[in-house]
Amino acid sequence: MTTPPTRLSKPARREQLLDTAVAIVRTQGADGLTLVTLAEAAGVSRPIAYDHFATRPGLLLALFRRLDARHRAAITQALQDAPPGAGEIARVISSAYFACATDMPELSAVSAALKGSPEMEAVQHELTEDYTDLMATALLPYTGLAPQALRLRCVGVLGAAEALAVELNQERSTESEAVTALTDLIAGLLDAKADG
Repeated sequence: MTTPPTRLSKPARREQLLDTAVAIVRTQGADGLTLVTLAEAAGVSRPIAYDHFATRPGLLLALFRRLDARHRAAITQALQDAPPGAGEIARVISSAYFACATDMPELSAVSAALKGSPEMEAVQHELTEDYTDLMATALLPYTGLAPQALRLRCVGVLGAAEALAVELNQERSTESEAVTALTDLIAGLLDAKADG
């Protein structure tokens, strides 16, 4: 006699669907992820997938947020484990930034699939703000800059990090070179004197 499958709670089902979505993006790319392919791969009915995400952009945004949260948790843990010192903190931030590209290629694929979406622009702005705050908080003990001046410089460094990521993705630099360049930029930021 077979036991009927256990019914998952709504939050557990959502996590299962997002796990399945990551696997689809990893093997088929973001173009292979639809609510229909998700339902089929997860072994659920289509209405269940639609109930959780409503639209493909809704699914992609939920997946992007989840992947970003995992990346942020890894950075936070790395910062907690880092030995104290400006150079160490700068290297941890730099290494974690570029590790995202190699450890979670799904994040870039999902981001690319959502290009031009107003919802995605809002989410990316929100997540960039959060990342800037995380970075500024980690660096504040190592600089004499006022918090707002440090935060503004972190915004600039993150812009440079995005440009370095393009170089890395186009294989015009290695990950080690990108990490060193970003670490040096962060170190320069910490040495900067406040205006006035």
